[in-house]
Order: sequence, then structure tokens, then C-alpha cells
Amino acid sequence: MRLKLFILLFICAVASQAQYAPAPGDNGSIAIHRDSSAISGWADSCIVSRGYIDISDTNAVYEGSNRASYGADDHATGYADNYAVSLGDGGIASLYFSTPIHNGPSFDFAIFENSFSDNFLELAFVEVSSDGVNYFRFPSASLSDTNTQVESFGFLNPEEIHNLAGKYRMFYGTPFYLEELKGITGLNIDSITHIKIIDVVGSIQTEYGSRDSQGRMINDPFPTPFNSGGFDLDAVAILNTETAGIASINIANMGIYPNPVKKGNPLYIKNISKNANVEIYNMNGIKQFVSYSENTVNTESLRPGFYTVKITDHKYLQTIKLIVY
Repeated sequence: MRLKLFILLFICAVASQAQYAPAPGDNGSIAIHRDSSAISGWADSCIVSRGYIDISDTNAVYEGSNRASYGADDHATGYADNYAVSLGDGGIASLYFSTPIHNGPSFDFAIFENSFSDNFLELAFVEVSSDGVNYFRFPSASLSDTNTQVESFGFLNPEEIHNLAGKYRMFYGTPFYLEELKGITGLNIDSITHIKIIDVVGSIQTEYGSRDSQGRMINDPFPTPFNSGGFDLDAVAILNTETAGIASINIANMGIYPNPVKKGNPLYIKNISKNANVEIYNMNGIKQFVSYSENTVNTESLRPGFYTVKITDHKYLQTIKLIVY
């Protein structure tokens, strides 16, 4: 509970400054690399309902169709390999997970788009369901200027975007935290089996455009009158679920403490043997060099942020989310 409260307070503190997490590689980024050790699985199936290539002119066609046609539905399943499926204006991708996603101590799943840069961003709303019938949307924020339309190949600032898929470039997923949807009637955040990704129509014209959860128009590249128009879904990764061979950690009895830990303070590992191996990875899946002896980790070399601790003890493996502040 204390860890979840810390994350929610961290999100609120960032929001109060009207700036959100930056691009991959920048200090404070929450982007998840496709090879991150935090990933435990991927979407099993996907069905796409294509949107128009230009919702403001439904007679517009590209290669004989007035709807997006790039890619195939199954391109959104499995590993983030840059084989994507385009949704078109307002198009919807419905994904299924045979192993349910549950609400863990940190981010729970991540969505990958195929942008070629940190600033050419095509966005989408995200909704989750625990029964495949009733879906609930993550609250989103777009602080981008809406006085001038972002053109077809215009740029956005990821620091002005929150809880919208497509915030990060290819191979870097935008993570989502199910705790933000806690308490909603009809949603079991410990058993998410379905996710919908809905293209944001980036027009600032009210008759066509989309709004964030605060009622602000969302300005993103528009129009995109091509077969690859709209959000391009590459993959959805699972970050929190029970997986064969990996112990499910009860936060009340974790193998590390304190968590969160202040940078420079010792991190203690409990209930392991002298021969246990401890590794720490950042959210991009890069192993961090830390000094470890007698069940104690020196955190001086760790930047503030989210990490995954891997503890291997004989044939047992535990993965635990860690926050350094």
C-alpha cells in the first residue's frame, strides 16, 4: 500500500508542474524498452476495426480505400518487432491476454507504437476490461497547444502528454498503472484480460477532434490521409502477472526493504541464501552495476526511478519492482 501511494503521489506531483515524463534516455523517463527484463509476456490476439484515413473527408481514398489498411491484426501480437497495424482516425484495436494482467506495485503493462522519432507522435486512448464486455478508460492529459493544428508530419512534446499510448518512439512502450483505476465498479484490476486501444483523432476542430479527460482538445498530427494513417500499434507488453517459474511477490512480505529506497541508502535483501545472485535492471532492461555483499545493496550508483530486482536462489527466481527516489 505504501509503495502504491508513493507512485500515485509521484504522478500527481509531476502533473501539478504541468510536465510529464520525458523521452527515452532522458532523466526521469518511464519508457519501457522492448527488451526490458520487466516484461513477462505479450498480447495473444488482436482484432482491429479500421477508421477512415481522413474523418473530415470520408471520400478521400488511398490505394483504393477510404480506411487505413496498413499491416495485419496479428502484427499487434507478440514481441514489439516494428511490424505494426494502423488504426486510422478513431480506429480501435481490441487485444486479449490469456494470462490476466494484475495490479502490481509498479506499472502493469506497456503499449508500443512505431514512431520514427521522439516527437512525431500519434496518440491513442487506452481502456481495460476484466470481463471483455465492460471497458474503462485511463484518465489522460494533453497539454499541447491547440491554437494551431499540428500538421500531418508535425511534432509533439512527450512531456506534455500523459496516459495516452504513443507517447514514445518505436521499441519504447508507454506504461500504464492499473492502480489509477482502483475502485471502479465492474472492473477487477487484478485480472485484466482485454485492452482496447482507440486512435485519438488529432483535429482541433470540435466536430472531429478528441478530448482528454479534462475536456481539452488533443492536438496531434492531422490529417494523415495514408493507408498507415492514425495510431500504429506494434505490441502490448505485460509487466505484472503470475508466470510459471517466477514467484508472485506479496508486497507485505517482499524480499527487499525499504521500498521505495532513498538513493545512497542501503537496500536489504531478506530470506535468501549466501549463494543467491542479485541483479538490478533499469526500465530499459539495462543491467545496473551495484555493490552487493552480505544481503545488502549499495544504491549510490542508482538514479532516481523505477527498477526491477532479480533474485536467483538455487532453482528459484523472484522479480520485484523497486523505486529509488
